[in-house]
Amino acid sequence: MPAALIQHPFMSQSALADCNAEAMVQAMLAFELALAEVQEARGIVPAGACDQMRRLLEGHRFDIDAVAAGIASGGNAAIPFVKQGRAALPAELKRYFHQGATSQDVVDTALMLLLKPRLAALDALLRRCRAAALALMEAHGETVMVGRTLMQQALPITFGVKVAHWAIGLEQARRRLVRVELPVQFGGAVGVHSGLEDPGLEEPGLDDLGLDFMDALAERLGLSAPVLPWHTDRQPVHALGTALDAAAGAAEKLALDVALLTQTEVGEVAEPSAPGMGESSSMPHKRNPVRCALIRGAARQVHGHTTVLLNAAAQPLERGLGEWHAEWAPLVDSALLLEGALEQAAVLLEGLEVHPEAMQRNLAATGGGIMAEPVAKLLAPTLGPDAAKRISAEAAETARLQGGGYAAALNAHPEVQGRLDPEQVARVTEPSLYLGSSRAQVARAAEWLMSI
Repeated sequence: MPAALIQHPFMSQSALADCNAEAMVQAMLAFELALAEVQEARGIVPAGACDQMRRLLEGHRFDIDAVAAGIASGGNAAIPFVKQGRAALPAELKRYFHQGATSQDVVDTALMLLLKPRLAALDALLRRCRAAALALMEAHGETVMVGRTLMQQALPITFGVKVAHWAIGLEQARRRLVRVELPVQFGGAVGVHSGLEDPGLEEPGLDDLGLDFMDALAERLGLSAPVLPWHTDRQPVHALGTALDAAAGAAEKLALDVALLTQTEVGEVAEPSAPGMGESSSMPHKRNPVRCALIRGAARQVHGHTTVLLNAAAQPLERGLGEWHAEWAPLVDSALLLEGALEQAAVLLEGLEVHPEAMQRNLAATGGGIMAEPVAKLLAPTLGPDAAKRISAEAAETARLQGGGYAAALNAHPEVQGRLDPEQVARVTEPSLYLGSSRAQVARAAEWLMSI
């Protein structure tokens, strides 16, 4: 697969560098060494054994190609990894490596360790987006533009309130991601900590310490402690996957709106300029919204990965048969894709070019006809609601076809002539005076965004 050309450009390049096969091996090793340390602290592993293992294994060069090849026979990376780890240890230490654990303990915990710095990076990017959005909201709280419904001009809003909605979507996603827990996995072969007890020891009942080991392992690795092992309780993966997808949806909304507003005929905003950014292979004049395309492309992939995770939520008995295996790539890829999308979103918001003059031009595109609603309200007490709606629509159509402005077309309408004060008509057809709660929404959104 030519991943470097068709997949990786949508991902965070720094995350790709940090989240590779070597990092996965090191995360699996971190689990195994932490498990041995926890067990040594309770006397199941001889004193000093963990230090020996750490010295021998932390500098050991695991054969990643051999680990990858071994997945075909074992079904996961932990099995060939554990074999290599034991082979690197002297005979007296081999039995204490991977003691009481199973492959799923290793892989699930390693994935959580791999994703932990990714969540921190996502949080930082979302905070950048929030700061940039707040600056835009402050700068454009009074910038009037047309609101659009069903892709058509509707009524006036401010650009500040549009940005506020982008910001709230992204911040809601950020706060959801912050609440997601990354739990350690440790349950042994069937999730009940079998195999911890050493038949050679005089003290029985060590299997009962499995939950204590699980909690201690979580603390040592900086992960959360689950209530019970979650081998086929995939709620942690479900929660993480859907939280990533929610953030992708928020970023995609931003990108979609910006892309629509950058259209040549609209021209109300533009992506930040950069050498070569947005160029066409054949049309020198073009400035394509490439950042928006990258964001939307990444988000669409995250949505697809999320369906895989959702369909793997119910897993059989005490170990998934294919469902568990199907989670790995979509989970990691979703995080890398979202990080790539948010890197673009942060740059987009920080450097977004806003063109108020184009917004004013587009407000006048209908000759002022977008103000037909307040005009109908003005006419209704005198002419009745049905006639008021008809007359306001007829005046809008006249203004569109003949030019001259909506207020003039309304004043010239035979059923209106002499019945309205021209100054009153001018006020009611002024877009900046019909903004509803736009200003209040910007203020309220800013307060909420800065509350945490």
